[in-house]
Amino acid sequence: MPDLLSILTSLAWPFAIAVAWVAGEFGQRWTGLPRISFYGLAGFALASPQLGVLPAPDTSMIALLADVSFGLILFELGYRINLHWLRANPWIGVAGLVEALATFVAVYVIANRVGTPQLTTLMLASLAMATSPATVVRVINEQRSSGQVTERALHLSAQNCVLAVFAFNVVIGFWLFRTSEDLGDALWKSLIALVMSAFTGAVFGIAVPALLRAIGNPRLDATVAFAIGVILLVAICDTAHLSPVVATLFFGLVSRHRRVAFSQTQRNFGALGELLTVLLFVFAASTLNWRQVVSGGTLALLVVAARLVTKTVGVALFSHLSGISWRKGALTGLALAPLSVFVILLLEHARHAGVQVVDELRAMAGVTMLLEVFGPIIIQRALLWAHEVPERSHAA
Repeated sequence: MPDLLSILTSLAWPFAIAVAWVAGEFGQRWTGLPRISFYGLAGFALASPQLGVLPAPDTSMIALLADVSFGLILFELGYRINLHWLRANPWIGVAGLVEALATFVAVYVIANRVGTPQLTTLMLASLAMATSPATVVRVINEQRSSGQVTERALHLSAQNCVLAVFAFNVVIGFWLFRTSEDLGDALWKSLIALVMSAFTGAVFGIAVPALLRAIGNPRLDATVAFAIGVILLVAICDTAHLSPVVATLFFGLVSRHRRVAFSQTQRNFGALGELLTVLLFVFAASTLNWRQVVSGGTLALLVVAARLVTKTVGVALFSHLSGISWRKGALTGLALAPLSVFVILLLEHARHAGVQVVDELRAMAGVTMLLEVFGPIIIQRALLWAHEVPERSHAA
């Protein structure tokens, strides 16, 4: 007869996903807040360091499934990016670059002032530049929002992703070179890996639409084909130690410009995407330890405040130049608050690359937990204040 402990362990993740889904449905119905905030709370409560229901995330295939879920979201984000719009209105990109660099500088100065080691400070500052596309895309789809703030938040979150991954990998390369003095290994695990990731994603972005055209019925088969492409691409990146973040984003970006239809009914990749989204947010919160969250609490609050100020002001400064009001510019910057899932997966990849210094980023655990819950609420409020959410969605 199988051991009772092993049976309970094998049931832990399905049980956690079910609990999180129920919490999300009832929580959204009772409070009107985004479901993913409740997914995060459930994952954090059930995690190994808290209630101990879930095993350590790296002991199973859950981490790979989380990467697949994140890849599906990044593909959808990339598919919604309009490069022609950015070329016609370059001030949007300039605003994103300014707010990201301002965030880096502000967080670096704050962390340095409180005595954080330099390398950890650089990693913290580079991670703080990011905006989590998982939260942005999910809340926008859930709220069915559309308009200037919605589209700019999507485009700027994608830009922030690329900038944060680039800066983070430069810091990782520096750390690897300092510890091993192997320049080739440091370059491969940092900058060259990013270029190869983008190239691999672009190849998929050309190959999958070409395959759909060869099949002759791209509208009917696009969702399944793209989902399989993302799964395969994430698996390749995992094996070759490439960045699935960059690869899947470029996959979606290039696919869009190959002009294969991706209909409105296929947002979130249907039931598969919905299920994997629950898993993703439960996984992300389950990696957090309440002791690290508490110990880095003060610095976490300072980092969250700095991000809100730099991103809101940075985007608002270029509002009129980019064709919108100051108010909508400020709301766009506010909508860039989410961070959690992106940071957790990036830190997991760094840890697998052998960068043990990530364990020192206690402040980031606090930032992650705060924005795991409040990030979705902040972007939801920004979209509501911008009047880009239909009344029916708001009432639901």
